[in-house]
Amino acid sequence: MGGGGKGGGGDSTQTIRYAPYLESHHQNLLNISEGLATDLLAQTSPYYGYDSLEYEEAFFGTGYILSDFPSLFDMFGKFMAGLDVDALFTQVFNDTINNPAIDNLVSQHAEELADDIEENASPRFVCGMRDINSVVSSSFVVGKAMMEVQRTRTLSKYDATLRHSAMPLATDRWRTHLDWNKTVPDMYAQIMKFYFLTRMDIDNHNIEQIVKDKLWPFTVLDYYRVAVGTLHGAQNKSTDVEGASTAQKAIGGALTGASAGYMYGSMEGAAVSGPVGALIGGVVGLGLSLF
Repeated sequence: MGGGGKGGGGDSTQTIRYAPYLESHHQNLLNISEGLATDLLAQTSPYYGYDSLEYEEAFFGTGYILSDFPSLFDMFGKFMAGLDVDALFTQVFNDTINNPAIDNLVSQHAEELADDIEENASPRFVCGMRDINSVVSSSFVVGKAMMEVQRTRTLSKYDATLRHSAMPLATDRWRTHLDWNKTVPDMYAQIMKFYFLTRMDIDNHNIEQIVKDKLWPFTVLDYYRVAVGTLHGAQNKSTDVEGASTAQKAIGGALTGASAGYMYGSMEGAAVSGPVGALIGGVVGLGLSLF
């Protein structure tokens, strides 16, 4: 609460004194701060024994690490670099057109045609030929053959129509396959990017907890240093252990902006004044504090 110095013309002492009530409260503050600091320094740091956050298992599972999986270049080479577009189209086209489902539909239709000839067309034909006494003639044989030819033509047309209608589906499947081959390496790269970002954040957090533990005595003493220098004016604590949260920054910015807005509003000729200026300043300060 005092200071001294030497002048050029001889020894002299200068003492800075404050109002007695300030010096009394300052002494009480120092006594309380010293007691709290002594107690905190005698205790274990609250950051001691911090369990580091783990992230490997969350990404890869128990017992696995990043190198246990294919590299990004391998994934690109598998899905993109070695891709033959023509061969892929041929494969997808054949799988779609020659699908067992189409073969089953054609077989089912063939049975239906055969049943229709057997149950309807053939009996009517036989009755008609018998009525004209031509059952044993060559016309009867030709008629039976023509029904079989018509059945074959109908079945072939049905087969061709069915497979032709599947061609747009084959093209869509081919496009989807191309998109899939492109998407897989992209998603793989995004997952790896997210992994490394998470790794850096968690590593920084773990290291920060270790540093806070080691610097805990200096943190306590820094608060005590602020208490000692209180009478010399407002001082900022240099060691920010916990860091200001977003909410704290927002509140501080809003209060600063509000006071500035109120002061501006009190000036003569200001566009806004008083509480209105404080409100506008608070909103501006709040907005700026969030960035």
